[in-house]
Amino acid sequence: MDEGPSLPDTLVLEIFLCLPHDAVLSAGLACRQWLAVSRDEFLWRELFYSYYRIPRAVPRHPAAVSWYREFKRLFDCIPCVEVQTLREHHDQVLHLAFSHHGHRFSSCSKDCTVKLWDTERPDGTIAMVHSSSMRHFNWGYTQFSQFNADDTLLLVSGVYMGPHNASSGEIAVISLENYSLLSRVRNKPYDVFGCWLNETHLISGNLHWIGNMTSCSVLWLNKAFQDVESENVNVVKRLFKIQNINASTIRTVMVAHCRRHDSPDLLLDYEAQSQARAQSQSHQPLLFDLGTTDSDEEEEEEEECRREVRPQGLLAAHPPHLTTGLEHVIQGWHSVESEARKLETRWAQHMGRAHTKAPDPNVLSSAPGEEEDKTYLLFTTGEERSADEFFDSLDHVIDIHGHIIGMGLSPDHRYLYVNSRAWPAGCVISDPMSPPPIAEEIDLHVIDLKTLREERRSLRAHRAFTPNDECFFIFLDVSRDFVASGAEDKHGYIWDRHYNICLAKLQHDDVVNSVAFSSSDQELLLSASDDSTIKVWRSPRMVRMAQTNTRPPRPRNLLSWLGRTKSTTSNNGKP
Repeated sequence: MDEGPSLPDTLVLEIFLCLPHDAVLSAGLACRQWLAVSRDEFLWRELFYSYYRIPRAVPRHPAAVSWYREFKRLFDCIPCVEVQTLREHHDQVLHLAFSHHGHRFSSCSKDCTVKLWDTERPDGTIAMVHSSSMRHFNWGYTQFSQFNADDTLLLVSGVYMGPHNASSGEIAVISLENYSLLSRVRNKPYDVFGCWLNETHLISGNLHWIGNMTSCSVLWLNKAFQDVESENVNVVKRLFKIQNINASTIRTVMVAHCRRHDSPDLLLDYEAQSQARAQSQSHQPLLFDLGTTDSDEEEEEEEECRREVRPQGLLAAHPPHLTTGLEHVIQGWHSVESEARKLETRWAQHMGRAHTKAPDPNVLSSAPGEEEDKTYLLFTTGEERSADEFFDSLDHVIDIHGHIIGMGLSPDHRYLYVNSRAWPAGCVISDPMSPPPIAEEIDLHVIDLKTLREERRSLRAHRAFTPNDECFFIFLDVSRDFVASGAEDKHGYIWDRHYNICLAKLQHDDVVNSVAFSSSDQELLLSASDDSTIKVWRSPRMVRMAQTNTRPPRPRNLLSWLGRTKSTTSNNGKP
């Protein structure tokens, strides 16, 4: 074709614009002219926006060097190829967590074990290296785990089964040097999970009910090693004491280190939404500056506070009015319960205004150079309190207007990703014991922790089907370029963080509870499911590289290839 008259480059480009990307690549092998045109930047810009259906107002990723390579990155570097299935668990697998160095990960399951896995075997496979059963500690199951910053300790959170099947939570700390148990910490409710504050201290929760719908949540700082040098050394300190009303409690505690904000993984300011509202609605993530509270009070003082603020005879203020007829009796009880709940809520709000410490005005307006040292404590709850004696104030409230079922931080701790099932638009919760219906679709919100506002439109591709009073946590994970989440529709999902698009669906046989990117390689992803398996996913690029490395070396010359062929045919009994 090079010998005859060729078409003008502009005409070849117009033809290529009408072809799919794989046809363009194939045509580029025909001759040098077509190869040059098939790498044209304008061509791949058009193919990029049309193939991935990205709005043209979205710019190219600032780190991308060309449209061709950016197309190839999204097409070839997504961990969407299943390469291994791990079946060592014997019940639902609930959570996965990678170590910070990426060479190990842990898994928790309804079989009440926490297992450790090695990801750096010479053959490229993943294998289990240790398994610890928590059954002999009266745990019902393990539900969450987290490596400390230097990967020497593992925090394991589970459900402790007390007398009369009363369930509470407990946190265990395991040494990764010899797999010995270093400490056990109570945790209530159990879905606080707990988290590391630093290499040697972890955060747990405790809950005290004051009324039917009013409670007090206390967050505690615990030393991981409880074999202390002296009995006079404290291993537990109180961090915060928060008033909960409308039957809400603190759940899902996380720590964000804002010093990483100076070098963010990516910026999401091209499609920023208006600042998130801060009105009182249920299940809102809350932020605390961990450097602005007195943590030296003891638990006995908190118990005294609880006795001080307990309403005397609150639920007996309106005794039931008995009338004839079973329906009237039931309606009367419901009416009394509703009035009692309203009365308790008004009382709790009044006590909150009178006994909550004033917020620190310096929390969100730090002097230059101070912000990078801040550490935020994030958690979900159900109601914003009014803002000095008993309770700590909230520094900031972000209204999600829905039921939160998962949270995850970006590697740079700049962005908080929140899985939420939305409530109907404009709904107002009048009775906390009768929450509104929630959507089956899961919205994935993105919150900028530097500006404390929600960015962009929410991501939506995954689904959940359980009702409001039965929905459970769907763990998500964030890498440098991608965000992934499980779903109840038997799939995991992967999105690109910059372009806000869904890139892949990961098939399981049951609900996908958790996903986890490797800390050292975002082209390796794990997914855990109710089908009792952990699936290992790698990118097409990594799969090709592994296959290339395992193939026998090619013969250096024609004679050696012919000799090898002759030897093979002789062994097969053929002439």
